[in-house]
Amino acid sequence: MMKKFIYAAITFAPVLALAQTAGTTNIENIVKGIGRIINLIIPIMFALALVYFFWGLIKFIRSAGDPKAAAEGKGIMIYGIIAIAIMISIYGLVNWLATTLGVTQTGNVVLPTVPGI
Repeated sequence: MMKKFIYAAITFAPVLALAQTAGTTNIENIVKGIGRIINLIIPIMFALALVYFFWGLIKFIRSAGDPKAAAEGKGIMIYGIIAIAIMISIYGLVNWLATTLGVTQTGNVVLPTVPGI
C-alpha cells in the first residue's frame, strides 16, 4: 500500500506545480508582465540619459580650447537634458493620469462612487 502511495505522489507532483491562483486570466497576466518589463526599463532609460549628459560634460571639459569639440560637447549635454526633461514630464503625466483615473500599481481599477448613495 505504501508503494502505491509513493508512486501516486510522484505521479501527481507535477500537477501541484501547475496549480494557478483563482481570479487571474491570461490577459491579466500578460498586462502585468508588460507592466513589470516597463518598470524595469524606465530606470535604465533614465540612467542612459544621465550617462549621455555626463559624456557630453566630459567631452566639453576635455575640449581644452577647441571650439568645435566644445560645441559638440555642449550639444550632447543639451540633448541629454532635453531627454531627461521629456522622460520626467511623461512619467509625471502618466502617474497623474493613473491617479486621476484610480488605477493602482497592482492593476486594479477603483470604480468611482457617488458619496452618500
